[in-house]
Amino acid sequence: MLFAISDLHLSLSGDKPMDIFGEKWGGHHLKVKENWERLVDDSDTVILGGDLSWAMRLEEAEQDFHFIHNLPGKKVLFKGNHDYWWQSYAKVKKALPDSIYAIQNNYYPYEDGIALCGTRGWTAPGAENYSEQDEKIYRRELARLKLSLTEAQKGGCREFVVTLHYPPFASQGRKTGFTEIMKEFGVKICLYGHLHGAEGQRVFQGEKDGIRYHFISCDFLNFTPLVIDLSILGK
Repeated sequence: MLFAISDLHLSLSGDKPMDIFGEKWGGHHLKVKENWERLVDDSDTVILGGDLSWAMRLEEAEQDFHFIHNLPGKKVLFKGNHDYWWQSYAKVKKALPDSIYAIQNNYYPYEDGIALCGTRGWTAPGAENYSEQDEKIYRRELARLKLSLTEAQKGGCREFVVTLHYPPFASQGRKTGFTEIMKEFGVKICLYGHLHGAEGQRVFQGEKDGIRYHFISCDFLNFTPLVIDLSILGK
């Protein structure tokens, strides 16, 4: 089975208590552990949609990596905007335990010709205070998504589950380069996180232009990995 969850914001080697963001975040890593172990088997795969750790440096994230490693299943990790420890893909890849696979300009072959693709994403044009620097990052992230999907196609995959850390939409659900690239490649499932609290309660979920969208921030999911229904693929 395929599961997904994002924005775990772990801080096992530091002092970043998440309950400052609300009581439900108190001891949240223990809630994640309990729910994960209840649902996920070693034969399953779990997508981690970014903002895994508050660590600033790679070595500071090691305890968080091992916490995830010791949970059942294979894990496919995408970068979030708070993953400051993720500077060099080569160094991240070397540091990760063998049950965790990081995605950057590549893809993970899941099963039955299904690829797990994606990138961090970014704020879309039209957002408040959108700057030239935002545009530069936005364009780079579009290129990374396209490269991830292209590499999956070259590898023989014909169905794609895309994970973006940022929401793929502009304000009021308007289309973006991310949604257009997904349509171009025939993507049918997109997962995203990044938002929390009241913002997370207002996000779009459901089907739009042939793509089914799932919001996977962990507080929205009550710290429980979400089962991703793949039955829409291949139709």
